[in-house]
Order: sequence, then structure tokens, then C-alpha cells
Amino acid sequence: MIDERELIEFMLKKAYKPLTAEELLQTFQLEWSAEQDRFQALLHRLEEEGKIVKTRTDRYGVPERLNLVRGRLQGNAKGFGFVIPEEGMPYDFDVFIHGNDMNGAMDSDTVLARIHNHQKDGRRPEGEVVRILKRGRTQVVGTYTDSKHFGFVMADDKRLPNDIFIPKEAKGKAREGDKVVARIVRYPNGRKSAEGQVVEVLGHKGDPGVDILSVIRKYQLPEAFPEDVLAEAERVPDTISEEEIRGRQDLRNRRMVTIDGADAKDLDDAVSVERLENGNIRLGVHIADVSHYVKAGSALDREAYERGTSVYLVDRVIPMLPQRLSNGICSLNPQVDRLTLTCDMEMDGKGNVVRHAIYPSVIRTDERMTYSDVKKILVDKDEALIEQYQPLVDDFRLMNKLSEILRQRRFNRGAIDFNFSEAKIIVDEQGKPIDIVKRPRTVAEMLIEEFMLAANETVSEHFYKAKIPFLYRIHEHPDPDKLQSFFEFITLFGYTAKGRASDIKPRVLQQLLEKVEGKPEETVISTVMLRSMQQAKYSPDCLGHFGLAAPFYSHFTSPIRRYPDLVIHRIMRETFEKGEDMSGDRKAEWKEWLPEAAKHSSERERLAIDAERDTNDLKKAEFMQDKVGETFEGIISSVTSFGVFIELENTVEGMVHVSYMTDDYYHFDEATYSMTGERTGKRYNIGDAVTVKVTGVNLDEHKVDFELVEEDGEALPERKRHRPRPAPKKAKEAKAKPANGRRKTTKASNKANGKADGTKRKRRRGKTRDKRRRSQS
Repeated sequence: MIDERELIEFMLKKAYKPLTAEELLQTFQLEWSAEQDRFQALLHRLEEEGKIVKTRTDRYGVPERLNLVRGRLQGNAKGFGFVIPEEGMPYDFDVFIHGNDMNGAMDSDTVLARIHNHQKDGRRPEGEVVRILKRGRTQVVGTYTDSKHFGFVMADDKRLPNDIFIPKEAKGKAREGDKVVARIVRYPNGRKSAEGQVVEVLGHKGDPGVDILSVIRKYQLPEAFPEDVLAEAERVPDTISEEEIRGRQDLRNRRMVTIDGADAKDLDDAVSVERLENGNIRLGVHIADVSHYVKAGSALDREAYERGTSVYLVDRVIPMLPQRLSNGICSLNPQVDRLTLTCDMEMDGKGNVVRHAIYPSVIRTDERMTYSDVKKILVDKDEALIEQYQPLVDDFRLMNKLSEILRQRRFNRGAIDFNFSEAKIIVDEQGKPIDIVKRPRTVAEMLIEEFMLAANETVSEHFYKAKIPFLYRIHEHPDPDKLQSFFEFITLFGYTAKGRASDIKPRVLQQLLEKVEGKPEETVISTVMLRSMQQAKYSPDCLGHFGLAAPFYSHFTSPIRRYPDLVIHRIMRETFEKGEDMSGDRKAEWKEWLPEAAKHSSERERLAIDAERDTNDLKKAEFMQDKVGETFEGIISSVTSFGVFIELENTVEGMVHVSYMTDDYYHFDEATYSMTGERTGKRYNIGDAVTVKVTGVNLDEHKVDFELVEEDGEALPERKRHRPRPAPKKAKEAKAKPANGRRKTTKASNKANGKADGTKRKRRRGKTRDKRRRSQS
């Protein structure tokens, strides 16, 4: 019987022309009725999934051969959208979909789109949605507005620009201004809006806690655990029995500690160091054996799989596992026995792993250390803490020395290290932000980071060479076209990169970062380099990690909060029990399931990151709400066709819309990532230091608006600015396109933005200049 892969590969051949079902049956010589029925069912399923397409003449072909793109629709607040091709589709571009061509599709839907106009002169191709394969949303979170005979919900997510119609009988207990969750009961059709039913009232949009709760519902993050999961967790014992210890290496006499943030409660990794007689150092990384308690197929396992990861929001954590496990028996609390999986690495003076051992163990940590205290011992030489932890101080010093060796080794091989700051938002009991500080990255954080990287690389290499199915963390080579654009960009600052974009080594990029460190152009070059990179993800294939310059890498060290780590622990435990000669059938089962687990885990990770970013942006905007009218120093973090983004010292980012840059008509140059005034020649680049005034805060959209503050009507002093060299002629001609790729100028009209400012200037400049002032946002 022919399978899905064979059928699609057959249709992808250049010689293939769309055939009817009967012609395909004859081609594959399927004569028996049972075979024909199964083949017909396969055709029907693949058509439903959009993997093949049935034409008007009842012939079958693959989308890519029929001028169609299968992908996820990303909506926009202005009504248009983009189809982002699925992995495996032979397209490296998004397809612009005009608002009139959405044909009932909404953001996050999986769709088939027909391409009308292909890429030309750098513009995006345009198309229309021809079929909705799968709806991406079943519910919407937003603000309810009431009227006499009906109501409607305006979604918080601006990628859903149209309101959801709510019949009077479907509003439940919702009142004007409430934040609600509305289930979609009818999707858009023609001119009819989507229709919904209010299924939950979160509270009035101004009530404390409702804002974060809205984000949780928006991303459909699970909060409470189902009863069967909690019941299963309650049956897990609080202590370890002698039976459970049998067969494990006893490391309870080895000196070891956990080092985490002061507020961490799920302690899943402990470390130990020891100087050996041959002069080498033995580093032990001991990880909580969560797989001992969370059995495959159990209620705990099913729930952990669905969640995929713990989600860390501003004022709360949504854990992957119930607290009884994550903060209890699985947490490596001090002075108690815990089951672990250990990776011992013997390292020479250069940080090379000369021997390693991976095995199940039982440990008892000596102390629960914090990053802050370890930093005070190593850097600040705090006498009181040194006295308090005297038996461990030499270990900390040895750890620090080893981590420096490992870090230097990693950089020598070309690992890329971006020096971007992370924010920590401090809130009061009501959830109101009272301060924003940068998260420290001290020697203690870097120490643990290096040890976990070393363990992850060692474990993944071990199982790769043993030819055991595994789940890897991969970071693929950057897209050659994006990287080539980056290489052309850095020439504006006098830098070059050796090698071709198609096979560049990460060492080349790290050396460039080292060259620009501390220089005015550091921010802009680091930012543009990061944008040329791909996102890391999970995969059953060992494709290496480009950013770490590591041929083997996996996530093994955080099974309490990441499901891929739990999967790896299961594979490891199975190998310990059955040996590396795992049966062929069992290997086949793992190989069949791991692609699904990798895809699901990557999706859940991306969703968690989006939710965390959303809550951060929300609280940052709320923090700035009472600072309207105040001025701040900041750095230009991004330049787009519709405005300039500025990041303040406290990591708050806001935008100066191009319509507020009223001293000139500004044009965006994609080649130099800059805005240039056509009359004054004034230029704004990523990395420039500027002074801004807060002009407004939009809590609904989580946005902060700035305007540039200038001195005596002139640009900021030259000492505060850096300018790249003039772009080559070719680069100058490569004007940036807005999202739909249609317009060439970038001055947004005041009329389009509802602003009266600049109207007189517009009239003076006449009709020719009017044409240049079209909105680019």
C-alpha cells in the first residue's frame, strides 16, 4: 500500500501532471477494492490537511506545483495579513493578503493561499486565501461593549481587528467594560462578522489582576491542574525508600550545592567539583530524576506534554508539573535525599572533556546557594558569607576558575554571545509595577550557565554516538540571503566578514562582536546580526547548534520545567535499564514519536515566550503611565518605515511615529537601517543616543509613545551620535518596503493618523510633496 510520503514525492516530480483518482489508482496498480478504499481515504485526508489539492477538474496535485502556499495566517491591526509558509514548503517569503482577499480567514488560521503577483523588485508576493484548512482560534479575549439589542467584543489581540458579534442571549453576565472570554460559535463569512458567546467574565478591565488574567486566557494557558493529575501527584511519596535507591550510585557523601535565584523553588540541578590527583577537574552535574515519578502515559505525563513548559509571567508562574512534585520530591532541596541523573565530566586544563560517565544516582545537597551570595563570596569577598560557607568557599573558587576556562574554550571555537539586557519587573501586592531593573548576569549566573552547557553537550554527544533515538536542541545555519544583507550592512561601518554567507562559521560572527564591543555601533550591529539568525528549536535530528558552535546539543538539565528534558530522561533511563542495544522495534517507536514531540515542544515554547513578552510589555506600559510629559535618555533600538523605536535605560521601549517627526520629511533606508530627513539630511540610526519625552501610554495595546526632544530645534550634538559611512549606490537604491511592499516613501500622513499637527506645512509644500506623505505603518 502506498503511503503519504511516497504519494507526495511522486506528485513533486517535475514530470508529474495532475491526475484524477482513477488515474492514480492505475498508476500505482491498486486493483483490490480494500487497497482502493484505503487510497481514496488517504487522498481525502491529505486534501483536508492541504498537503494535496483537488482542482476543479477533479485532478490532484501538490500546492507548490499549483501556485499555492500552505501556511499560517498572521493578521494585522489594519485588516491585511501574511501567509507564513509551513516548514517544508519551497518558499522563503511571506505572502501579503489584502483585507479584501482574506475570505473569512482570521489570524492563526492554517490556510491555502493562491499567489497572484510573485516577488518583484524586492516586494513581497501578493495573494488571496482560497481555503481555510484549520481554525487557529476557538476563543477570543477582549473588552465587552453593550448596546440595547446586542453586544460585541473587541479583541485584546490587535491581529484580530474586527469585533466579535455577541447576541443578547449570549452575553451571560457581561457588563459594559468587562474583560471577557468569548467562544467563537460562527466564523466570518462574507460581510458577516464572527459571532461569539461569552463563556467567562474576568472582571472589569481596570480591576487588579484582570490584565494578567486576560493574557493567560489570550494564550489559553492552563492554570489549575485537572483533578486526576492532582490525585496522581498526591500519591507520590514525600521521601525516598531504600528500594528506590537500589541500583543507583550513592553520591550522598559528595560535596555539592544548588545555585539559583533567591526566589526559585523548583531546584532541578546541583553541581559539584573536585580536583583529581592527575590535575584534572571532575565536574558533576546532577539533575532531578523527574522521569522516576512522571511515568509515560500517566495523567501527570499527559498534562506535562500539553503544557510543554513552565511559563514565567511577571507576578506568577504557571508550572508544567504540580507543586507537590516541582517544589517537593523533585526539587533538590538541601540536606534531604533526592533521586537524580548524574553527568560526571573529567576536564583537562583547557576545558576538554577527557572522560565522562552518565548514570542514575542519589544525592544530598549541602546548601541551597543563591546567585547573589556566590557573587558576594567570589567578587565582593564578603567576609561574613565567607565565614558562613567556609567549607564550600574553595569549591566556589574552583568552580569559578573552571567556568572561565569553559567560557574561553567556547568562545575560541566560535560560540556567539549577545550582550542584551533582560528586565525584571517588580510589582506590589496588587500587581502594580513599582520598579523595573536589569537582571544581573554575574559570575554566579555565568558559572551555572557554563556547567549546564557542558552537561547538555556531553549527554547529546554520548547518545548520538551510541545511535540511540534522541531529542536535540538545534539552531540551524542563518538564511544565506539575510546573512548576505547583514554582510553588506556592516561594510557601512568599515567592517567585513570572511567567508561566504552560505557556509559562514559562527566564529566569524563572534569575532565581529568582539571588534565592535564598547563602540558606538555595537548596538546596531548586534541587533541586525540577531535578526539574521534563525530560531532555535527541538528536533529528532542532530543538526548542531550554530549559535553555540556545538555539533551536539540537547536540553537535559531542566526536566521540572521543560518537557523535552523529561523525554531525554526517559530515553536515558530506558538505556540504563536495557543497555545501549535497544531493540530495533523500540528504536522505531521512538523515531516515529519524537518528530511529533519536537514540533509540539517547539510550539509550546514559542507560545510561552510570547505570553511572557506580552505581560512584560503590559507592565512596562503601566509603569510609564504616570510619567507622561517626563523626559528620558534612551538608545534607538530599531528603525522601521513607520517610526523609530527607543529603549530607555530601564529597558522600556517606545516608539516615535514618523508623523511626530515634524521638522522634516523622513525616508527609511533599509540598507542602513536609518531614517533620513530629505531637507536637513538629519539621520537617525540604531544605536544613536537620544532624548525623548513620553507623550502617551496605551495600556490596551501595551505601547508607549515618545517624541524626540531636540536642542534649540537642532539635532542632538554630534558627540551623541554615530553615523555609518554613506551607503554604496546599489545599497541606496534598495529602498525599504512596508509590510505589503507597495510604497516607497515612509512619511506617514497626519490625516491617516488623525493628527492636526503639520497641516500648514503640508499645504505649503503642495501636491507633489503631498504624494510623499503616505502612511507606511
